Amino acid sequence: MINIGRGFSFFNKKTNCIGHKRQFVSTKSVGGRSNQHDLSLISRLDGTLSELKENGLYKEERIITSPMNPLMEIQTSPTTPPRKVINFCANNYLGLSDNKEIIEEGKQFMDKYGNGLSSVRFICGTQNIHKQLEQKIADFHQKEDSILYASCFDANGGLFESLLGPNDVILSDELNHASIIDGIRLCKAQKYRFKHLDLSDLERGLEANKNAPVKMIVTDGVFSMDGEIAPLDKICDLADKYGALVMIDDCHATGFLGKTGRGTAEYHNVLDRVDIINSTLGKALGGAMGGFTTGKKQIIEILRQRSRPYLFSNTLPPSIIGSTLKVFDIISENTSLRDQLEKNTNHFRKEIISAGFDVIGKDHPITPLMIYDARIANVFARDMLKRGIYVVGFSFPVVPKEKARIRIQLSAAHTKENIDQAIEAFIAVGKEHKIIK
Repeated sequence: MINIGRGFSFFNKKTNCIGHKRQFVSTKSVGGRSNQHDLSLISRLDGTLSELKENGLYKEERIITSPMNPLMEIQTSPTTPPRKVINFCANNYLGLSDNKEIIEEGKQFMDKYGNGLSSVRFICGTQNIHKQLEQKIADFHQKEDSILYASCFDANGGLFESLLGPNDVILSDELNHASIIDGIRLCKAQKYRFKHLDLSDLERGLEANKNAPVKMIVTDGVFSMDGEIAPLDKICDLADKYGALVMIDDCHATGFLGKTGRGTAEYHNVLDRVDIINSTLGKALGGAMGGFTTGKKQIIEILRQRSRPYLFSNTLPPSIIGSTLKVFDIISENTSLRDQLEKNTNHFRKEIISAGFDVIGKDHPITPLMIYDARIANVFARDMLKRGIYVVGFSFPVVPKEKARIRIQLSAAHTKENIDQAIEAFIAVGKEHKIIK
């Protein structure tokens, strides 16, 4: 007998339950597992969360109370009023997240086409505007066709298992994005993970698998934690030599890298040599959500038939379609935004390196400032916030252990005054923590 509250308690052998005149507590949960297992899980999770906090690895979400732009309002705690800070940690590369023209276009499309489709694409979720955007994406990247997803994570998750069989081989950079890694795990193809940006190791993998029916080289166009741009021209040379396909995830390049913002392939002058480009609508292209794959028509058509994230996810809503169509109009008209972003990036990188910080990457608005120690990185970010600069410390498992950093991201919307204020704050906090002299 177990006492579970006021009044009497009893054990019902027929139901294997403890009863009470006001309560009914089962000793078994669905599937026949005891509640003790649930308690064991919660206890384990409590321990894991405590360990994350003790090691300085716990990630806190700050509450934003304004639109996304360089000067925004955040709450540092639920009890404190919002304060204005300069944001240097968003993927808002072109500063279009709160662009009035884009917002208005989204509103108009919502008024005309509705809030959503309540359906996946192949049932009743394809409007004419979805096809318009897919064609615009394909044209922008100089490809035959494209397919929309809810996110680039979904695009990566649905690509490999749809295209490749057990005798094919994927050759993937060891630091590729988690969504690529997860997508490859779902695929039955053979896997070869080559060392980061190591072309010799990539060639060893190609040579070892030269008889595979299909060989696909997979890489991030830009590695988001390092600001490193993949050497696509040399990768394409190896692909030509061994008859391989090249696929890139270009989330941190689409819209601004390259002379006209067509991404890493344009940056290396290999737009016609990259077979598949996956990317996002949620970073430079307006900051909302959505992803896509673009390439040859046959590739896109088989994805429409087989790609599970596409087949089993709701279609993108009209507001996002309309706003993104407007984004492509803006960035296709001229390169003023990507030009301003390049100017801001060069200024910040030059000054922060001159101050003595250890900075990695090159030619990209992602500017990782290496701190190495996870605890110091998080404290450094908090001290920057006290000075009105919003940045985030990154540590394991997002980056390797003992490689903690502050990842700064420039935007075309940053003014020179914004950037200079950030540089001044970085120097002051860097000296406080003896990161620089």
